[in-house]
Amino acid sequence: IIRHRPLTYDLTPSQLPSTMTASEDEKKDAETMADVDQECDDDNDDNDAADNGAEEGEGAAAGKKKKKKKKKKKKSPSAAAASTAASGSGPGANGTPSKIAECRLLGEGSFTDYYVAHGQTEPPSIPVVDLFRSSDDTSAQLPPFPTGEIQEHPLDSNSHRLTSAELRHDERLASSLYDQLRHASEVHRQVRHHAQSFVRPGIKLVDMCTRLENLNRQLVQEDGLRRGIGFPTGCSLNHVAAHYTPNNGDDTVLQYDDVMKVDFGTQIDGRIIDSAWTVAFNPRYDPLLEAVKEATDAGIRAAGIDVRLCDVGEAIQEVMESYEVELDGKTFPVKCIRNLNGHSIGPYQIHAGKSVPIVKSSDETKMEENEIFAIETFGTTGRGYIVEDLECSHYMKNFHAPHVPLRLSGAKKLLAHVNKTFGTLAFCRRWLEREDGGSFAVNGNKGKQEKYLGALKNLCDVGIVQPYPPLVDVKGCYTAQYEHTLVLRPTCKEILSRGDDY
Repeated sequence: IIRHRPLTYDLTPSQLPSTMTASEDEKKDAETMADVDQECDDDNDDNDAADNGAEEGEGAAAGKKKKKKKKKKKKSPSAAAASTAASGSGPGANGTPSKIAECRLLGEGSFTDYYVAHGQTEPPSIPVVDLFRSSDDTSAQLPPFPTGEIQEHPLDSNSHRLTSAELRHDERLASSLYDQLRHASEVHRQVRHHAQSFVRPGIKLVDMCTRLENLNRQLVQEDGLRRGIGFPTGCSLNHVAAHYTPNNGDDTVLQYDDVMKVDFGTQIDGRIIDSAWTVAFNPRYDPLLEAVKEATDAGIRAAGIDVRLCDVGEAIQEVMESYEVELDGKTFPVKCIRNLNGHSIGPYQIHAGKSVPIVKSSDETKMEENEIFAIETFGTTGRGYIVEDLECSHYMKNFHAPHVPLRLSGAKKLLAHVNKTFGTLAFCRRWLEREDGGSFAVNGNKGKQEKYLGALKNLCDVGIVQPYPPLVDVKGCYTAQYEHTLVLRPTCKEILSRGDDY
């Protein structure tokens, strides 16, 4: 269950003198006053020795002056904060990134703790909204949310866009949309960078996913459908290309020779950032990872306003299939998984209708202004075609689900829970079995679903909920994936999820 941890400041005792000195002084003053009161009582009881009592009182007062220590000079709050920032510890202090991940083919100079340069703690604990501000909020003393990588739109017909005053005005009108996307993107970047520091051989996949998702909830300040996780964390291994996350009881452990695709999302007001990378530790897989990574970048370069989807797929395939990988003395050509695609993204809709192929096709549908796309590519050493297999963990309510009368009370209860907790966002069985049922903000500690599998099957059978089983190529092969989310702004395209890692 995710609760926001109170921020802690690593201050030395000398930086916190006010509370400590005040409490010590109050204690000494109380002891002194008790002594004075006792002396006064003695003076009143002993009328015959009034003069002597007075002299004793003066002696006690003199003793009091001797006992009282000189107070130390207190540091002002501003001086303490400056000292904390200078030491590089504590929230709001800009530190220097220094940690390097063990994963292969991350960007040169990529640090898993890059976020300390923005004032984040290590490990991350401060919600991202407390580190940055929206572009139109100039009153806040914070930098704006980081802008993604900017590229010009291809095609000669778009050459005027970068300098058009009218189109820049249109972008200003959509600034709130871009702020939401950049906010979600920065959360995704910080979560995945930290994940790259603990994803290593020997970790249980269920522990990895839980830790990553807990951090995702914390940094985005999970608030039900307003803010939270975009979809379950995918950690598909080897021949499994997508849609695998461990159910409770699955004790699969990441091995040195595994190739794992880590795919997770963050959403703010339904605006989903979908981004993925491939984790490998054995250098023999480098050509496979490089092929998919370069193919994804080729697809991003080809995308733009008025670009045909088939042209994007052709550019991806040309790069992907120019690579080959040698495994155990055999050479395998890297193939595109031809029945997997990128996709457009809508509010609370991870697949909004348009599919971006990763092979040459005849789809002449064009990309349009202000559309959001996930450009993702999959490469394999296998046959290049996936099928559904293995135990299902991913589910999602159909965006256009029909109204179907339900007879099972358990199905009605589960549907009500899905509607208020996830809406049309994807979810997994692991989340239903949490104490909060997938959202502490919505359900508190009373959201856990018991004996729900029959009700879930009923919702799938009537078409309200869609199951998404793992997608697998031929057993024994290896698959890789890279993915970025971009928005086609009127003047340019912005690769929102781009980081120094990939």
